[in-house]
Amino acid sequence: MTLLSKTELRKALRKARREHVLAQPEAIKALLFSRPPGALLSRISETASIGLYAASADEAPAASYAKFFHEQGRTIVLPRFDTRDSAMTFASYVDPYIDDLLEGGPFGVAQPRADAKPIIPDVVFVPLIGFTENGERLGQGGGHYDRWLSEHPGRLAIGLAWDVQLCEALPVEPHDMTLDAIITPTRAYGL
Repeated sequence: MTLLSKTELRKALRKARREHVLAQPEAIKALLFSRPPGALLSRISETASIGLYAASADEAPAASYAKFFHEQGRTIVLPRFDTRDSAMTFASYVDPYIDDLLEGGPFGVAQPRADAKPIIPDVVFVPLIGFTENGERLGQGGGHYDRWLSEHPGRLAIGLAWDVQLCEALPVEPHDMTLDAIITPTRAYGL
């Protein structure tokens, strides 16, 4: 069997993800990704700062995780880009219940405002297009998370995904960073 290219896989997986999300009743979607699983929480220090992301319409939502960790008194940070060409950094998201603490970023994704304090998180929740059971990840294609994780070794990296995003195999290149765990609505891989 011939493995599809990353571009072909992204196109097919985005379509499958979009269709999967559209098929979910709103009442069910509200229940999914509401709280990190206990097996994951046992791996996260009580003092760890938590990097999350503002999800697009089809990505696995991270907003409830932000609220959960905020209520636990954790420092929450989100990715931030000054320009499309700048490196991804993380900045403080002091209250996930207040939407006006965010602004539109250069990729059309909400991010902390320019005056938000830069913080390097201890734990990073990562969006993805596809994944394998052993933690390989196919991202959007910009390499932002791969570069960030490579530059910040030792951080716990956890993917959030829909079950439909599971792949038997992915084309992996030397710069592709493997995730420590992946959480879907029905499974926790790597825990």
